[in-house]
Amino acid sequence: MISRKIFERIEFLRLENVTKRYGENFAVRNLNLEIKGGEVLILIGKSGSGKTTALRMMNRLVEPDSGSISINGVDISKFDPIMLRRNIGYVIQNIGLLPHLRVSGNIGLIPKLEGWKDERIREAVRDLLNFVSLPPQIFMDRYPHELSGGQQQRVGLARAMIMNPPLFLMDEPFGALDSLLRAQLQDEFYRIKRELGRTIVFVTHDINEAFRLGDRIAIIDNAELVQVGTPQELIFSPANELVAEIVDSKRKYRHIDALKVKDLAQPLDKRYILDPGVSAASALDYMSAEGLEIALVFKSPESAGYVRLTDVVKAASSGKSLEEALKPLPLFSPETSLLEALIRLKAEGESMGLVLEGDKPENILFSDRILQNLV
Repeated sequence: MISRKIFERIEFLRLENVTKRYGENFAVRNLNLEIKGGEVLILIGKSGSGKTTALRMMNRLVEPDSGSISINGVDISKFDPIMLRRNIGYVIQNIGLLPHLRVSGNIGLIPKLEGWKDERIREAVRDLLNFVSLPPQIFMDRYPHELSGGQQQRVGLARAMIMNPPLFLMDEPFGALDSLLRAQLQDEFYRIKRELGRTIVFVTHDINEAFRLGDRIAIIDNAELVQVGTPQELIFSPANELVAEIVDSKRKYRHIDALKVKDLAQPLDKRYILDPGVSAASALDYMSAEGLEIALVFKSPESAGYVRLTDVVKAASSGKSLEEALKPLPLFSPETSLLEALIRLKAEGESMGLVLEGDKPENILFSDRILQNLV
């Protein structure tokens, strides 16, 4: 079969004087922006600022009124829009999974339309589900309504990846998730970004997420680009008061020595906690029913740890106990200094720790929350 790829890799994606109006109102106005091949560029702004419109013009879901958008120097208006979209991975907050198709059918839909053989599709779907940490033996034949929000997002990402596109457009993919699941999916995204080396344009309204995931950040306000730069450039050299407010440039004067774990810890959703005495099979049933990809295991400080769904699946299938699948989890007092907590998390290679009130888990601390308060 003739390859339908219209570009193998992204050298650059360029928007030149791009404008889109709806009636008298500008959605995007004279936008000039270049995305470099292999980078994660974050588009951030308030609701209605124009960031999603800008993203949707990159795959021609919205057509600009004027200006041009080019990939590797070729104007995208020269490409068939359907063919263009099949060469771009597109992930949105509401995912858009087809409710009547199983997970395998949703992920494999485009390859099927492209004429792939069924066995090739099934093998690719299995590989991708493993890659996004959804055990295929559990999720291949489920319907979308049987998945949690986080699981649906992973399926949406797998669907976007199956044609191996060099460019991904992502519109607030983690915006509707709770803090712990959102942090986990951000970790997964960071791993996937590193392993795939693709060019990614990512829309968010969360500056912390932008700092954590982006190589560069483009701030859009009132349909216009205000500033683009690295997190450090935005913090230390904000173009105006709006940028300074968004990135909280005053954070540079905050002293981490004066902060404690309790200042940045977040409330813990107790449904994430498992008793270490339950079997791996029971834990698997519970996590599947609750739609959890990660669970904290706690009965006493001595038994604290965490398990991922993939580890529980392996433990249950091999007859191992839940404790054998357990990974250590750093424990902190609310009065522990943030600097001490950060040093320990880094030394142990963990991105989160459990905060105890007495001997009971009450809060959770994420290392990125600490880093976002450092200069």
